[in-house]
This record gives sequence, structure tokens and C-alpha cells, in this order.
Amino acid sequence: MASELRVNTLKDASGNNSVATSFVAGGSAKAWAAMNGTGTPALRDSFNVSGLTDNGTGDFSFAYSNNLATADAYTAGGMVANTSASNTTYTLAPYSSSTLTTSSSRYSMRYNTASAEGVADYAYGATTIHGDLA
Repeated sequence: MASELRVNTLKDASGNNSVATSFVAGGSAKAWAAMNGTGTPALRDSFNVSGLTDNGTGDFSFAYSNNLATADAYTAGGMVANTSASNTTYTLAPYSSSTLTTSSSRYSMRYNTASAEGVADYAYGATTIHGDLA
């Protein structure tokens, strides 16, 4: 028999810090992932992400453990590596709007220098996905 717990506010053990359950349900990331995109790409850590697919150089997909309600979820990828040695900035961004589905999202890992830009595999990438679960 399933149980149900109904509360309006959650508090930590000290009773000092609280958060409305509506914030937890509506405002929290529904999935996130941190990955290593070099060699054999692998998840470093994740929540609600069941797998990582290497589609080619600078092209990765994340599969969700639990589907989203719509493909209109908000996704944001990002990472930065800007060193004096390479002066290169890397970003992880949605591949295209058509590659964001209820069960997965696809990303392009891009680099930009003062003289060049393109796609590349990089050692660190991260993304968050916000929306409603199915």
C-alpha cells in the first residue's frame, strides 16, 4: 500500500532553514549531468540521467531516467576553460531545438579562441534541465 505525505514547508534538522515544497517540485532541476568528453566519454556525476552517448566529435546526448512532460523544457549547458596558455573558451549548448525531447537532450561542445572556433571533445562539460516530469 502506497503512503502519502502532505506538507507545505520542509525544514532542516535545526529548524532554522526552510523551503516551500512548491519550490522543490517546481523550481528544482529535473535532471543534471557533469561529464568527461575526452577519450571514452563518461558521466562524472548526474541526477535523473541514465546514459551518455558520444555521437561524434563535440556531439553528445544524455538520456533521462524519468521522462519530462514536454520537449519544451529549459536546458542550459555550460563550462569554461580559459587559461593563459590556450586562451580558449569551451561551451556546451543544445545541438538544436529539435534534439531536445522528453526522453533525452543532445549537445554540441564548442570552442572559441581569438582566431578559431569549432567543435571539440573536452574533459569537462555540465548541463541542467528544468521543466516538469511526465
